[in-house]
Amino acid sequence: MNAFIEELKWRGLFSDMTPGTEEQLDKEMTKAYIGFDPTADSLHIGSLIQIKILAHFQQHGHQPIALVGGATGMIGDPSGKSAERNLLSEETLLYYVDCLKNQLSRFLEFGGDGDNKAILVNNYDWMKNFTFLDFAKNIGKHITVNYMMAKDSVKKRFSGESGVDGMSFTEFTYQLLQGYDYLHLYQNEGVKLQMGGSDQWGNITTGTELIRRKAQGEAYALTVPLITKADGSKFGKSESGENYWLDAKKTSPYKFYQFWLNATDDDAERFIKFYTFLPKEEIEALIEEHKTAAHERKLQKKLAQEVTVWVHGQAEYEKALKASQILFGQSTAEDLVSLDEELFLQIFDGVPQKEVLKSELVGSNIVDLISEKTGFLKSKGEAKRELTGNAISVNKTKVGEDYSVSESDLIDEKFLLLQKGKKNYFIVKGI
Repeated sequence: MNAFIEELKWRGLFSDMTPGTEEQLDKEMTKAYIGFDPTADSLHIGSLIQIKILAHFQQHGHQPIALVGGATGMIGDPSGKSAERNLLSEETLLYYVDCLKNQLSRFLEFGGDGDNKAILVNNYDWMKNFTFLDFAKNIGKHITVNYMMAKDSVKKRFSGESGVDGMSFTEFTYQLLQGYDYLHLYQNEGVKLQMGGSDQWGNITTGTELIRRKAQGEAYALTVPLITKADGSKFGKSESGENYWLDAKKTSPYKFYQFWLNATDDDAERFIKFYTFLPKEEIEALIEEHKTAAHERKLQKKLAQEVTVWVHGQAEYEKALKASQILFGQSTAEDLVSLDEELFLQIFDGVPQKEVLKSELVGSNIVDLISEKTGFLKSKGEAKRELTGNAISVNKTKVGEDYSVSESDLIDEKFLLLQKGKKNYFIVKGI
């Protein structure tokens, strides 16, 4: 079996391929591409599998091409969509294209002297001067409407299965535009393979058919499964439906790390194969070790470490790890005080806050602080009872009735973290 195909299969990242694909990969260094539509100024973790496939492809000696869809992004891919996508302005789209180019350059090896260094292309470059009449005459005549209607992405929309009856002509042409991308790259870059998610099979094979009919050439398709959680639910969004982005400004490295750390045992066992570059022997050993002591969550910790380092780098991983240790009690007051405001508020996102004049906060007695000044507890009597019961902590350190706030206690010179018991947190902000 071809080494690249074997890698995908043991990792559970193989769905389908056209006949002859494996033979092509065995025969020579092959160029393959995956497309990324610029629908936002960052990719999210739903794109990580596609990025990783290109990275594996390059590691196995082949040449990866990342295509940013400056042209196709103007239309929107109907595959897997139940409704028409909102169209973006050209200015917004070009900004998104630049953002994605910069992001993708972090994950693939574009430099060096090797024959298989990665290439980044934008289909707007070859589509911008292509007139509608030229496209209809030179490309459209090679693919029949019957062929396009037979694709699942089209049939589902026309049958009403998606909840929407039909699609616009604009979206209907998407598969032909994507097919032309493949033809262009075949003719101009020598690309012989397109890869993507299993929902892209119809679009990709339109490209192989166009190459066969228009250029009398032979090209290939390979797809990977769409990733879901072990329970079948959608992967890659928070409970509130938010995306986890690859841009640290949109999703902090801490939240990104927590996403992987909170994976279930079943998901962690699958995800560590999908999303890390660890070798088979190490992954299998980790899975067996995890089964004997699942409560230690070694699998989740290793998964979170590997993916966070890959996406955000070692330094951001170490910050996220430190933040996680603080949240779950494995840290000192000095660790907490050393946090900056941004990371502190990320860790304790959603915790109630009360602003107090800094002049009244520093030097304040704990009884007054947690009752009258902040309302964290209802009364001085309750405050004294909880303090006597050793239930109150300041910056993760237990305190008694004689405690008073000092300047050195303040996190980033302004915050104080109060805690009753294990989970009842409260933030005081000095202003």
